[in-house]
Amino acid sequence: MRLFKYLLMFLWMAVSFGASLHPIYVSVTEIEHNPKEKTLEVSCKIFTNDLENILRKQSTQHVDLINPSNKDLVNQLIRQYVQAHLKIWLSGRQQNLQYIGYEISEEGVLCYFQVDNVPTFKSITIQDNILYEYKSEQISLLHVIVDGNRKSTKLNNPEDMVTLNF
Repeated sequence: MRLFKYLLMFLWMAVSFGASLHPIYVSVTEIEHNPKEKTLEVSCKIFTNDLENILRKQSTQHVDLINPSNKDLVNQLIRQYVQAHLKIWLSGRQQNLQYIGYEISEEGVLCYFQVDNVPTFKSITIQDNILYEYKSEQISLLHVIVDGNRKSTKLNNPEDMVTLNF
């Protein structure tokens, strides 16, 4: 987990520095199986301004993720948006992503979700098209950790689905 945080921090620094030279549109989703708690712990990191822009298009109210005037509304909008654009299947069964909350981290928003009652599994299918309707250049980076085994992949818009076997 510590290595992931350093890699993620490096990626965000590189993206932030490079953004002034060449725009990049990326979201990072990490899914980790916690066998002790029998949960999937899901986090999505999305650039704050990109997420605000897409949420503003879907809401009639002003959306400010850093200083929200209505935190409940912001939580509802984030939950609805991510649940519509991130789907997970285990053994052919779609899982219910339960929204935990979000926090601001540097230039990004970290959104947290959890799936309960998840036994050990050998295969996971993920559909991730977060911000695909916002920018055609959007990239989704996916990291999945099961039993300490990490697999990563990249989805380029319009590609939005992958199956990983463990």
